[in-house]
Amino acid sequence: MSTDSSSSETDVRRIQLGNTVFEGKNDVYVLHQGDRVALVDAGIALPETRVELESGLRSLDLALSDVDDVVLTHWHADHAGFAGAIQAESGATVHVHAADADLVSGDEAAWEAYHAREERRFEEWQLPDEPRRELRSFLDGHADARGEPVEVTPFEDGARLRVGGVALDVVHLPGHAAGLCGFAFDEERPEAFVGDAILPKYTPNVGGADLRVDSPLDAYTASLERIVDADWHRAWPGHRDPIDAPADRARTILEHHRERTRRVVAVLDDHGPCDVWTVSAHLFGALERIHILHGPGEAWAHLDHLCRAGAVERDGHRYRLVDSEVDVASLFPVL
Repeated sequence: MSTDSSSSETDVRRIQLGNTVFEGKNDVYVLHQGDRVALVDAGIALPETRVELESGLRSLDLALSDVDDVVLTHWHADHAGFAGAIQAESGATVHVHAADADLVSGDEAAWEAYHAREERRFEEWQLPDEPRRELRSFLDGHADARGEPVEVTPFEDGARLRVGGVALDVVHLPGHAAGLCGFAFDEERPEAFVGDAILPKYTPNVGGADLRVDSPLDAYTASLERIVDADWHRAWPGHRDPIDAPADRARTILEHHRERTRRVVAVLDDHGPCDVWTVSAHLFGALERIHILHGPGEAWAHLDHLCRAGAVERDGHRYRLVDSEVDVASLFPVL
């Protein structure tokens, strides 16, 4: 765990929490003005999270019981899992986009529907039995990371949340997750908390991270456009360090997806019609743990994007090129 502060007009304090289950350290941001305390994201529901978060808050002369609001960027366990424990300790209001509200609250019907969707996708993608068993074991083995049930307060795009003495303007940025949102603040020198919409090192997974998202690459590129148009001075991501010039980072990520689409086209051109799992294997090689989901998810997102553009046709579980001379650049916006 580490704690540091920002040079922002708004006093942003960051607590970094360990995360050995998913993708590296998580950032929890503390907003504290007067007697109001808010957290942006909550970390994963593991015993060490409580220890680290309490230690980080204590260094700011705060405790879990002082937290009035928790604002969640999206439903994934490493961002929302500990929210229920915080609410149980302090009575905090937990805010999340309406698209993610049922999953965060622990609604059984929503989770049953999600698991059924997983099984349908695994069949559509033609995941072989052994990797499917490994992935299911991993997912089931970390179900507790979602944490306790939470009473949530939903919001929509464009809402203004007043938490921790700060006004946060909600910017819906779906793709990685259906309800993923950024929260903009400091109007004169605008910045934003962005969760996993953009990250400083990795490109956020699209296609496997939230199976409810239709046309996930389309949705994500639209979110990247929105980040560029916002022209924030700084972005505070869900993992690792702050991102200066986030519009440039969004452009870099968009170019990454152009290049990945070119690679998908090359796989189909070289090997003929393929199912999603086969395309994923050519792109990423052998996969394990959560990447058994994320790899074919990425491949499917790009195949779906190509299908919607008419460059690829699907026949059952297999995808084939309509024309090997695909103008990939035309399939993406110019930012």
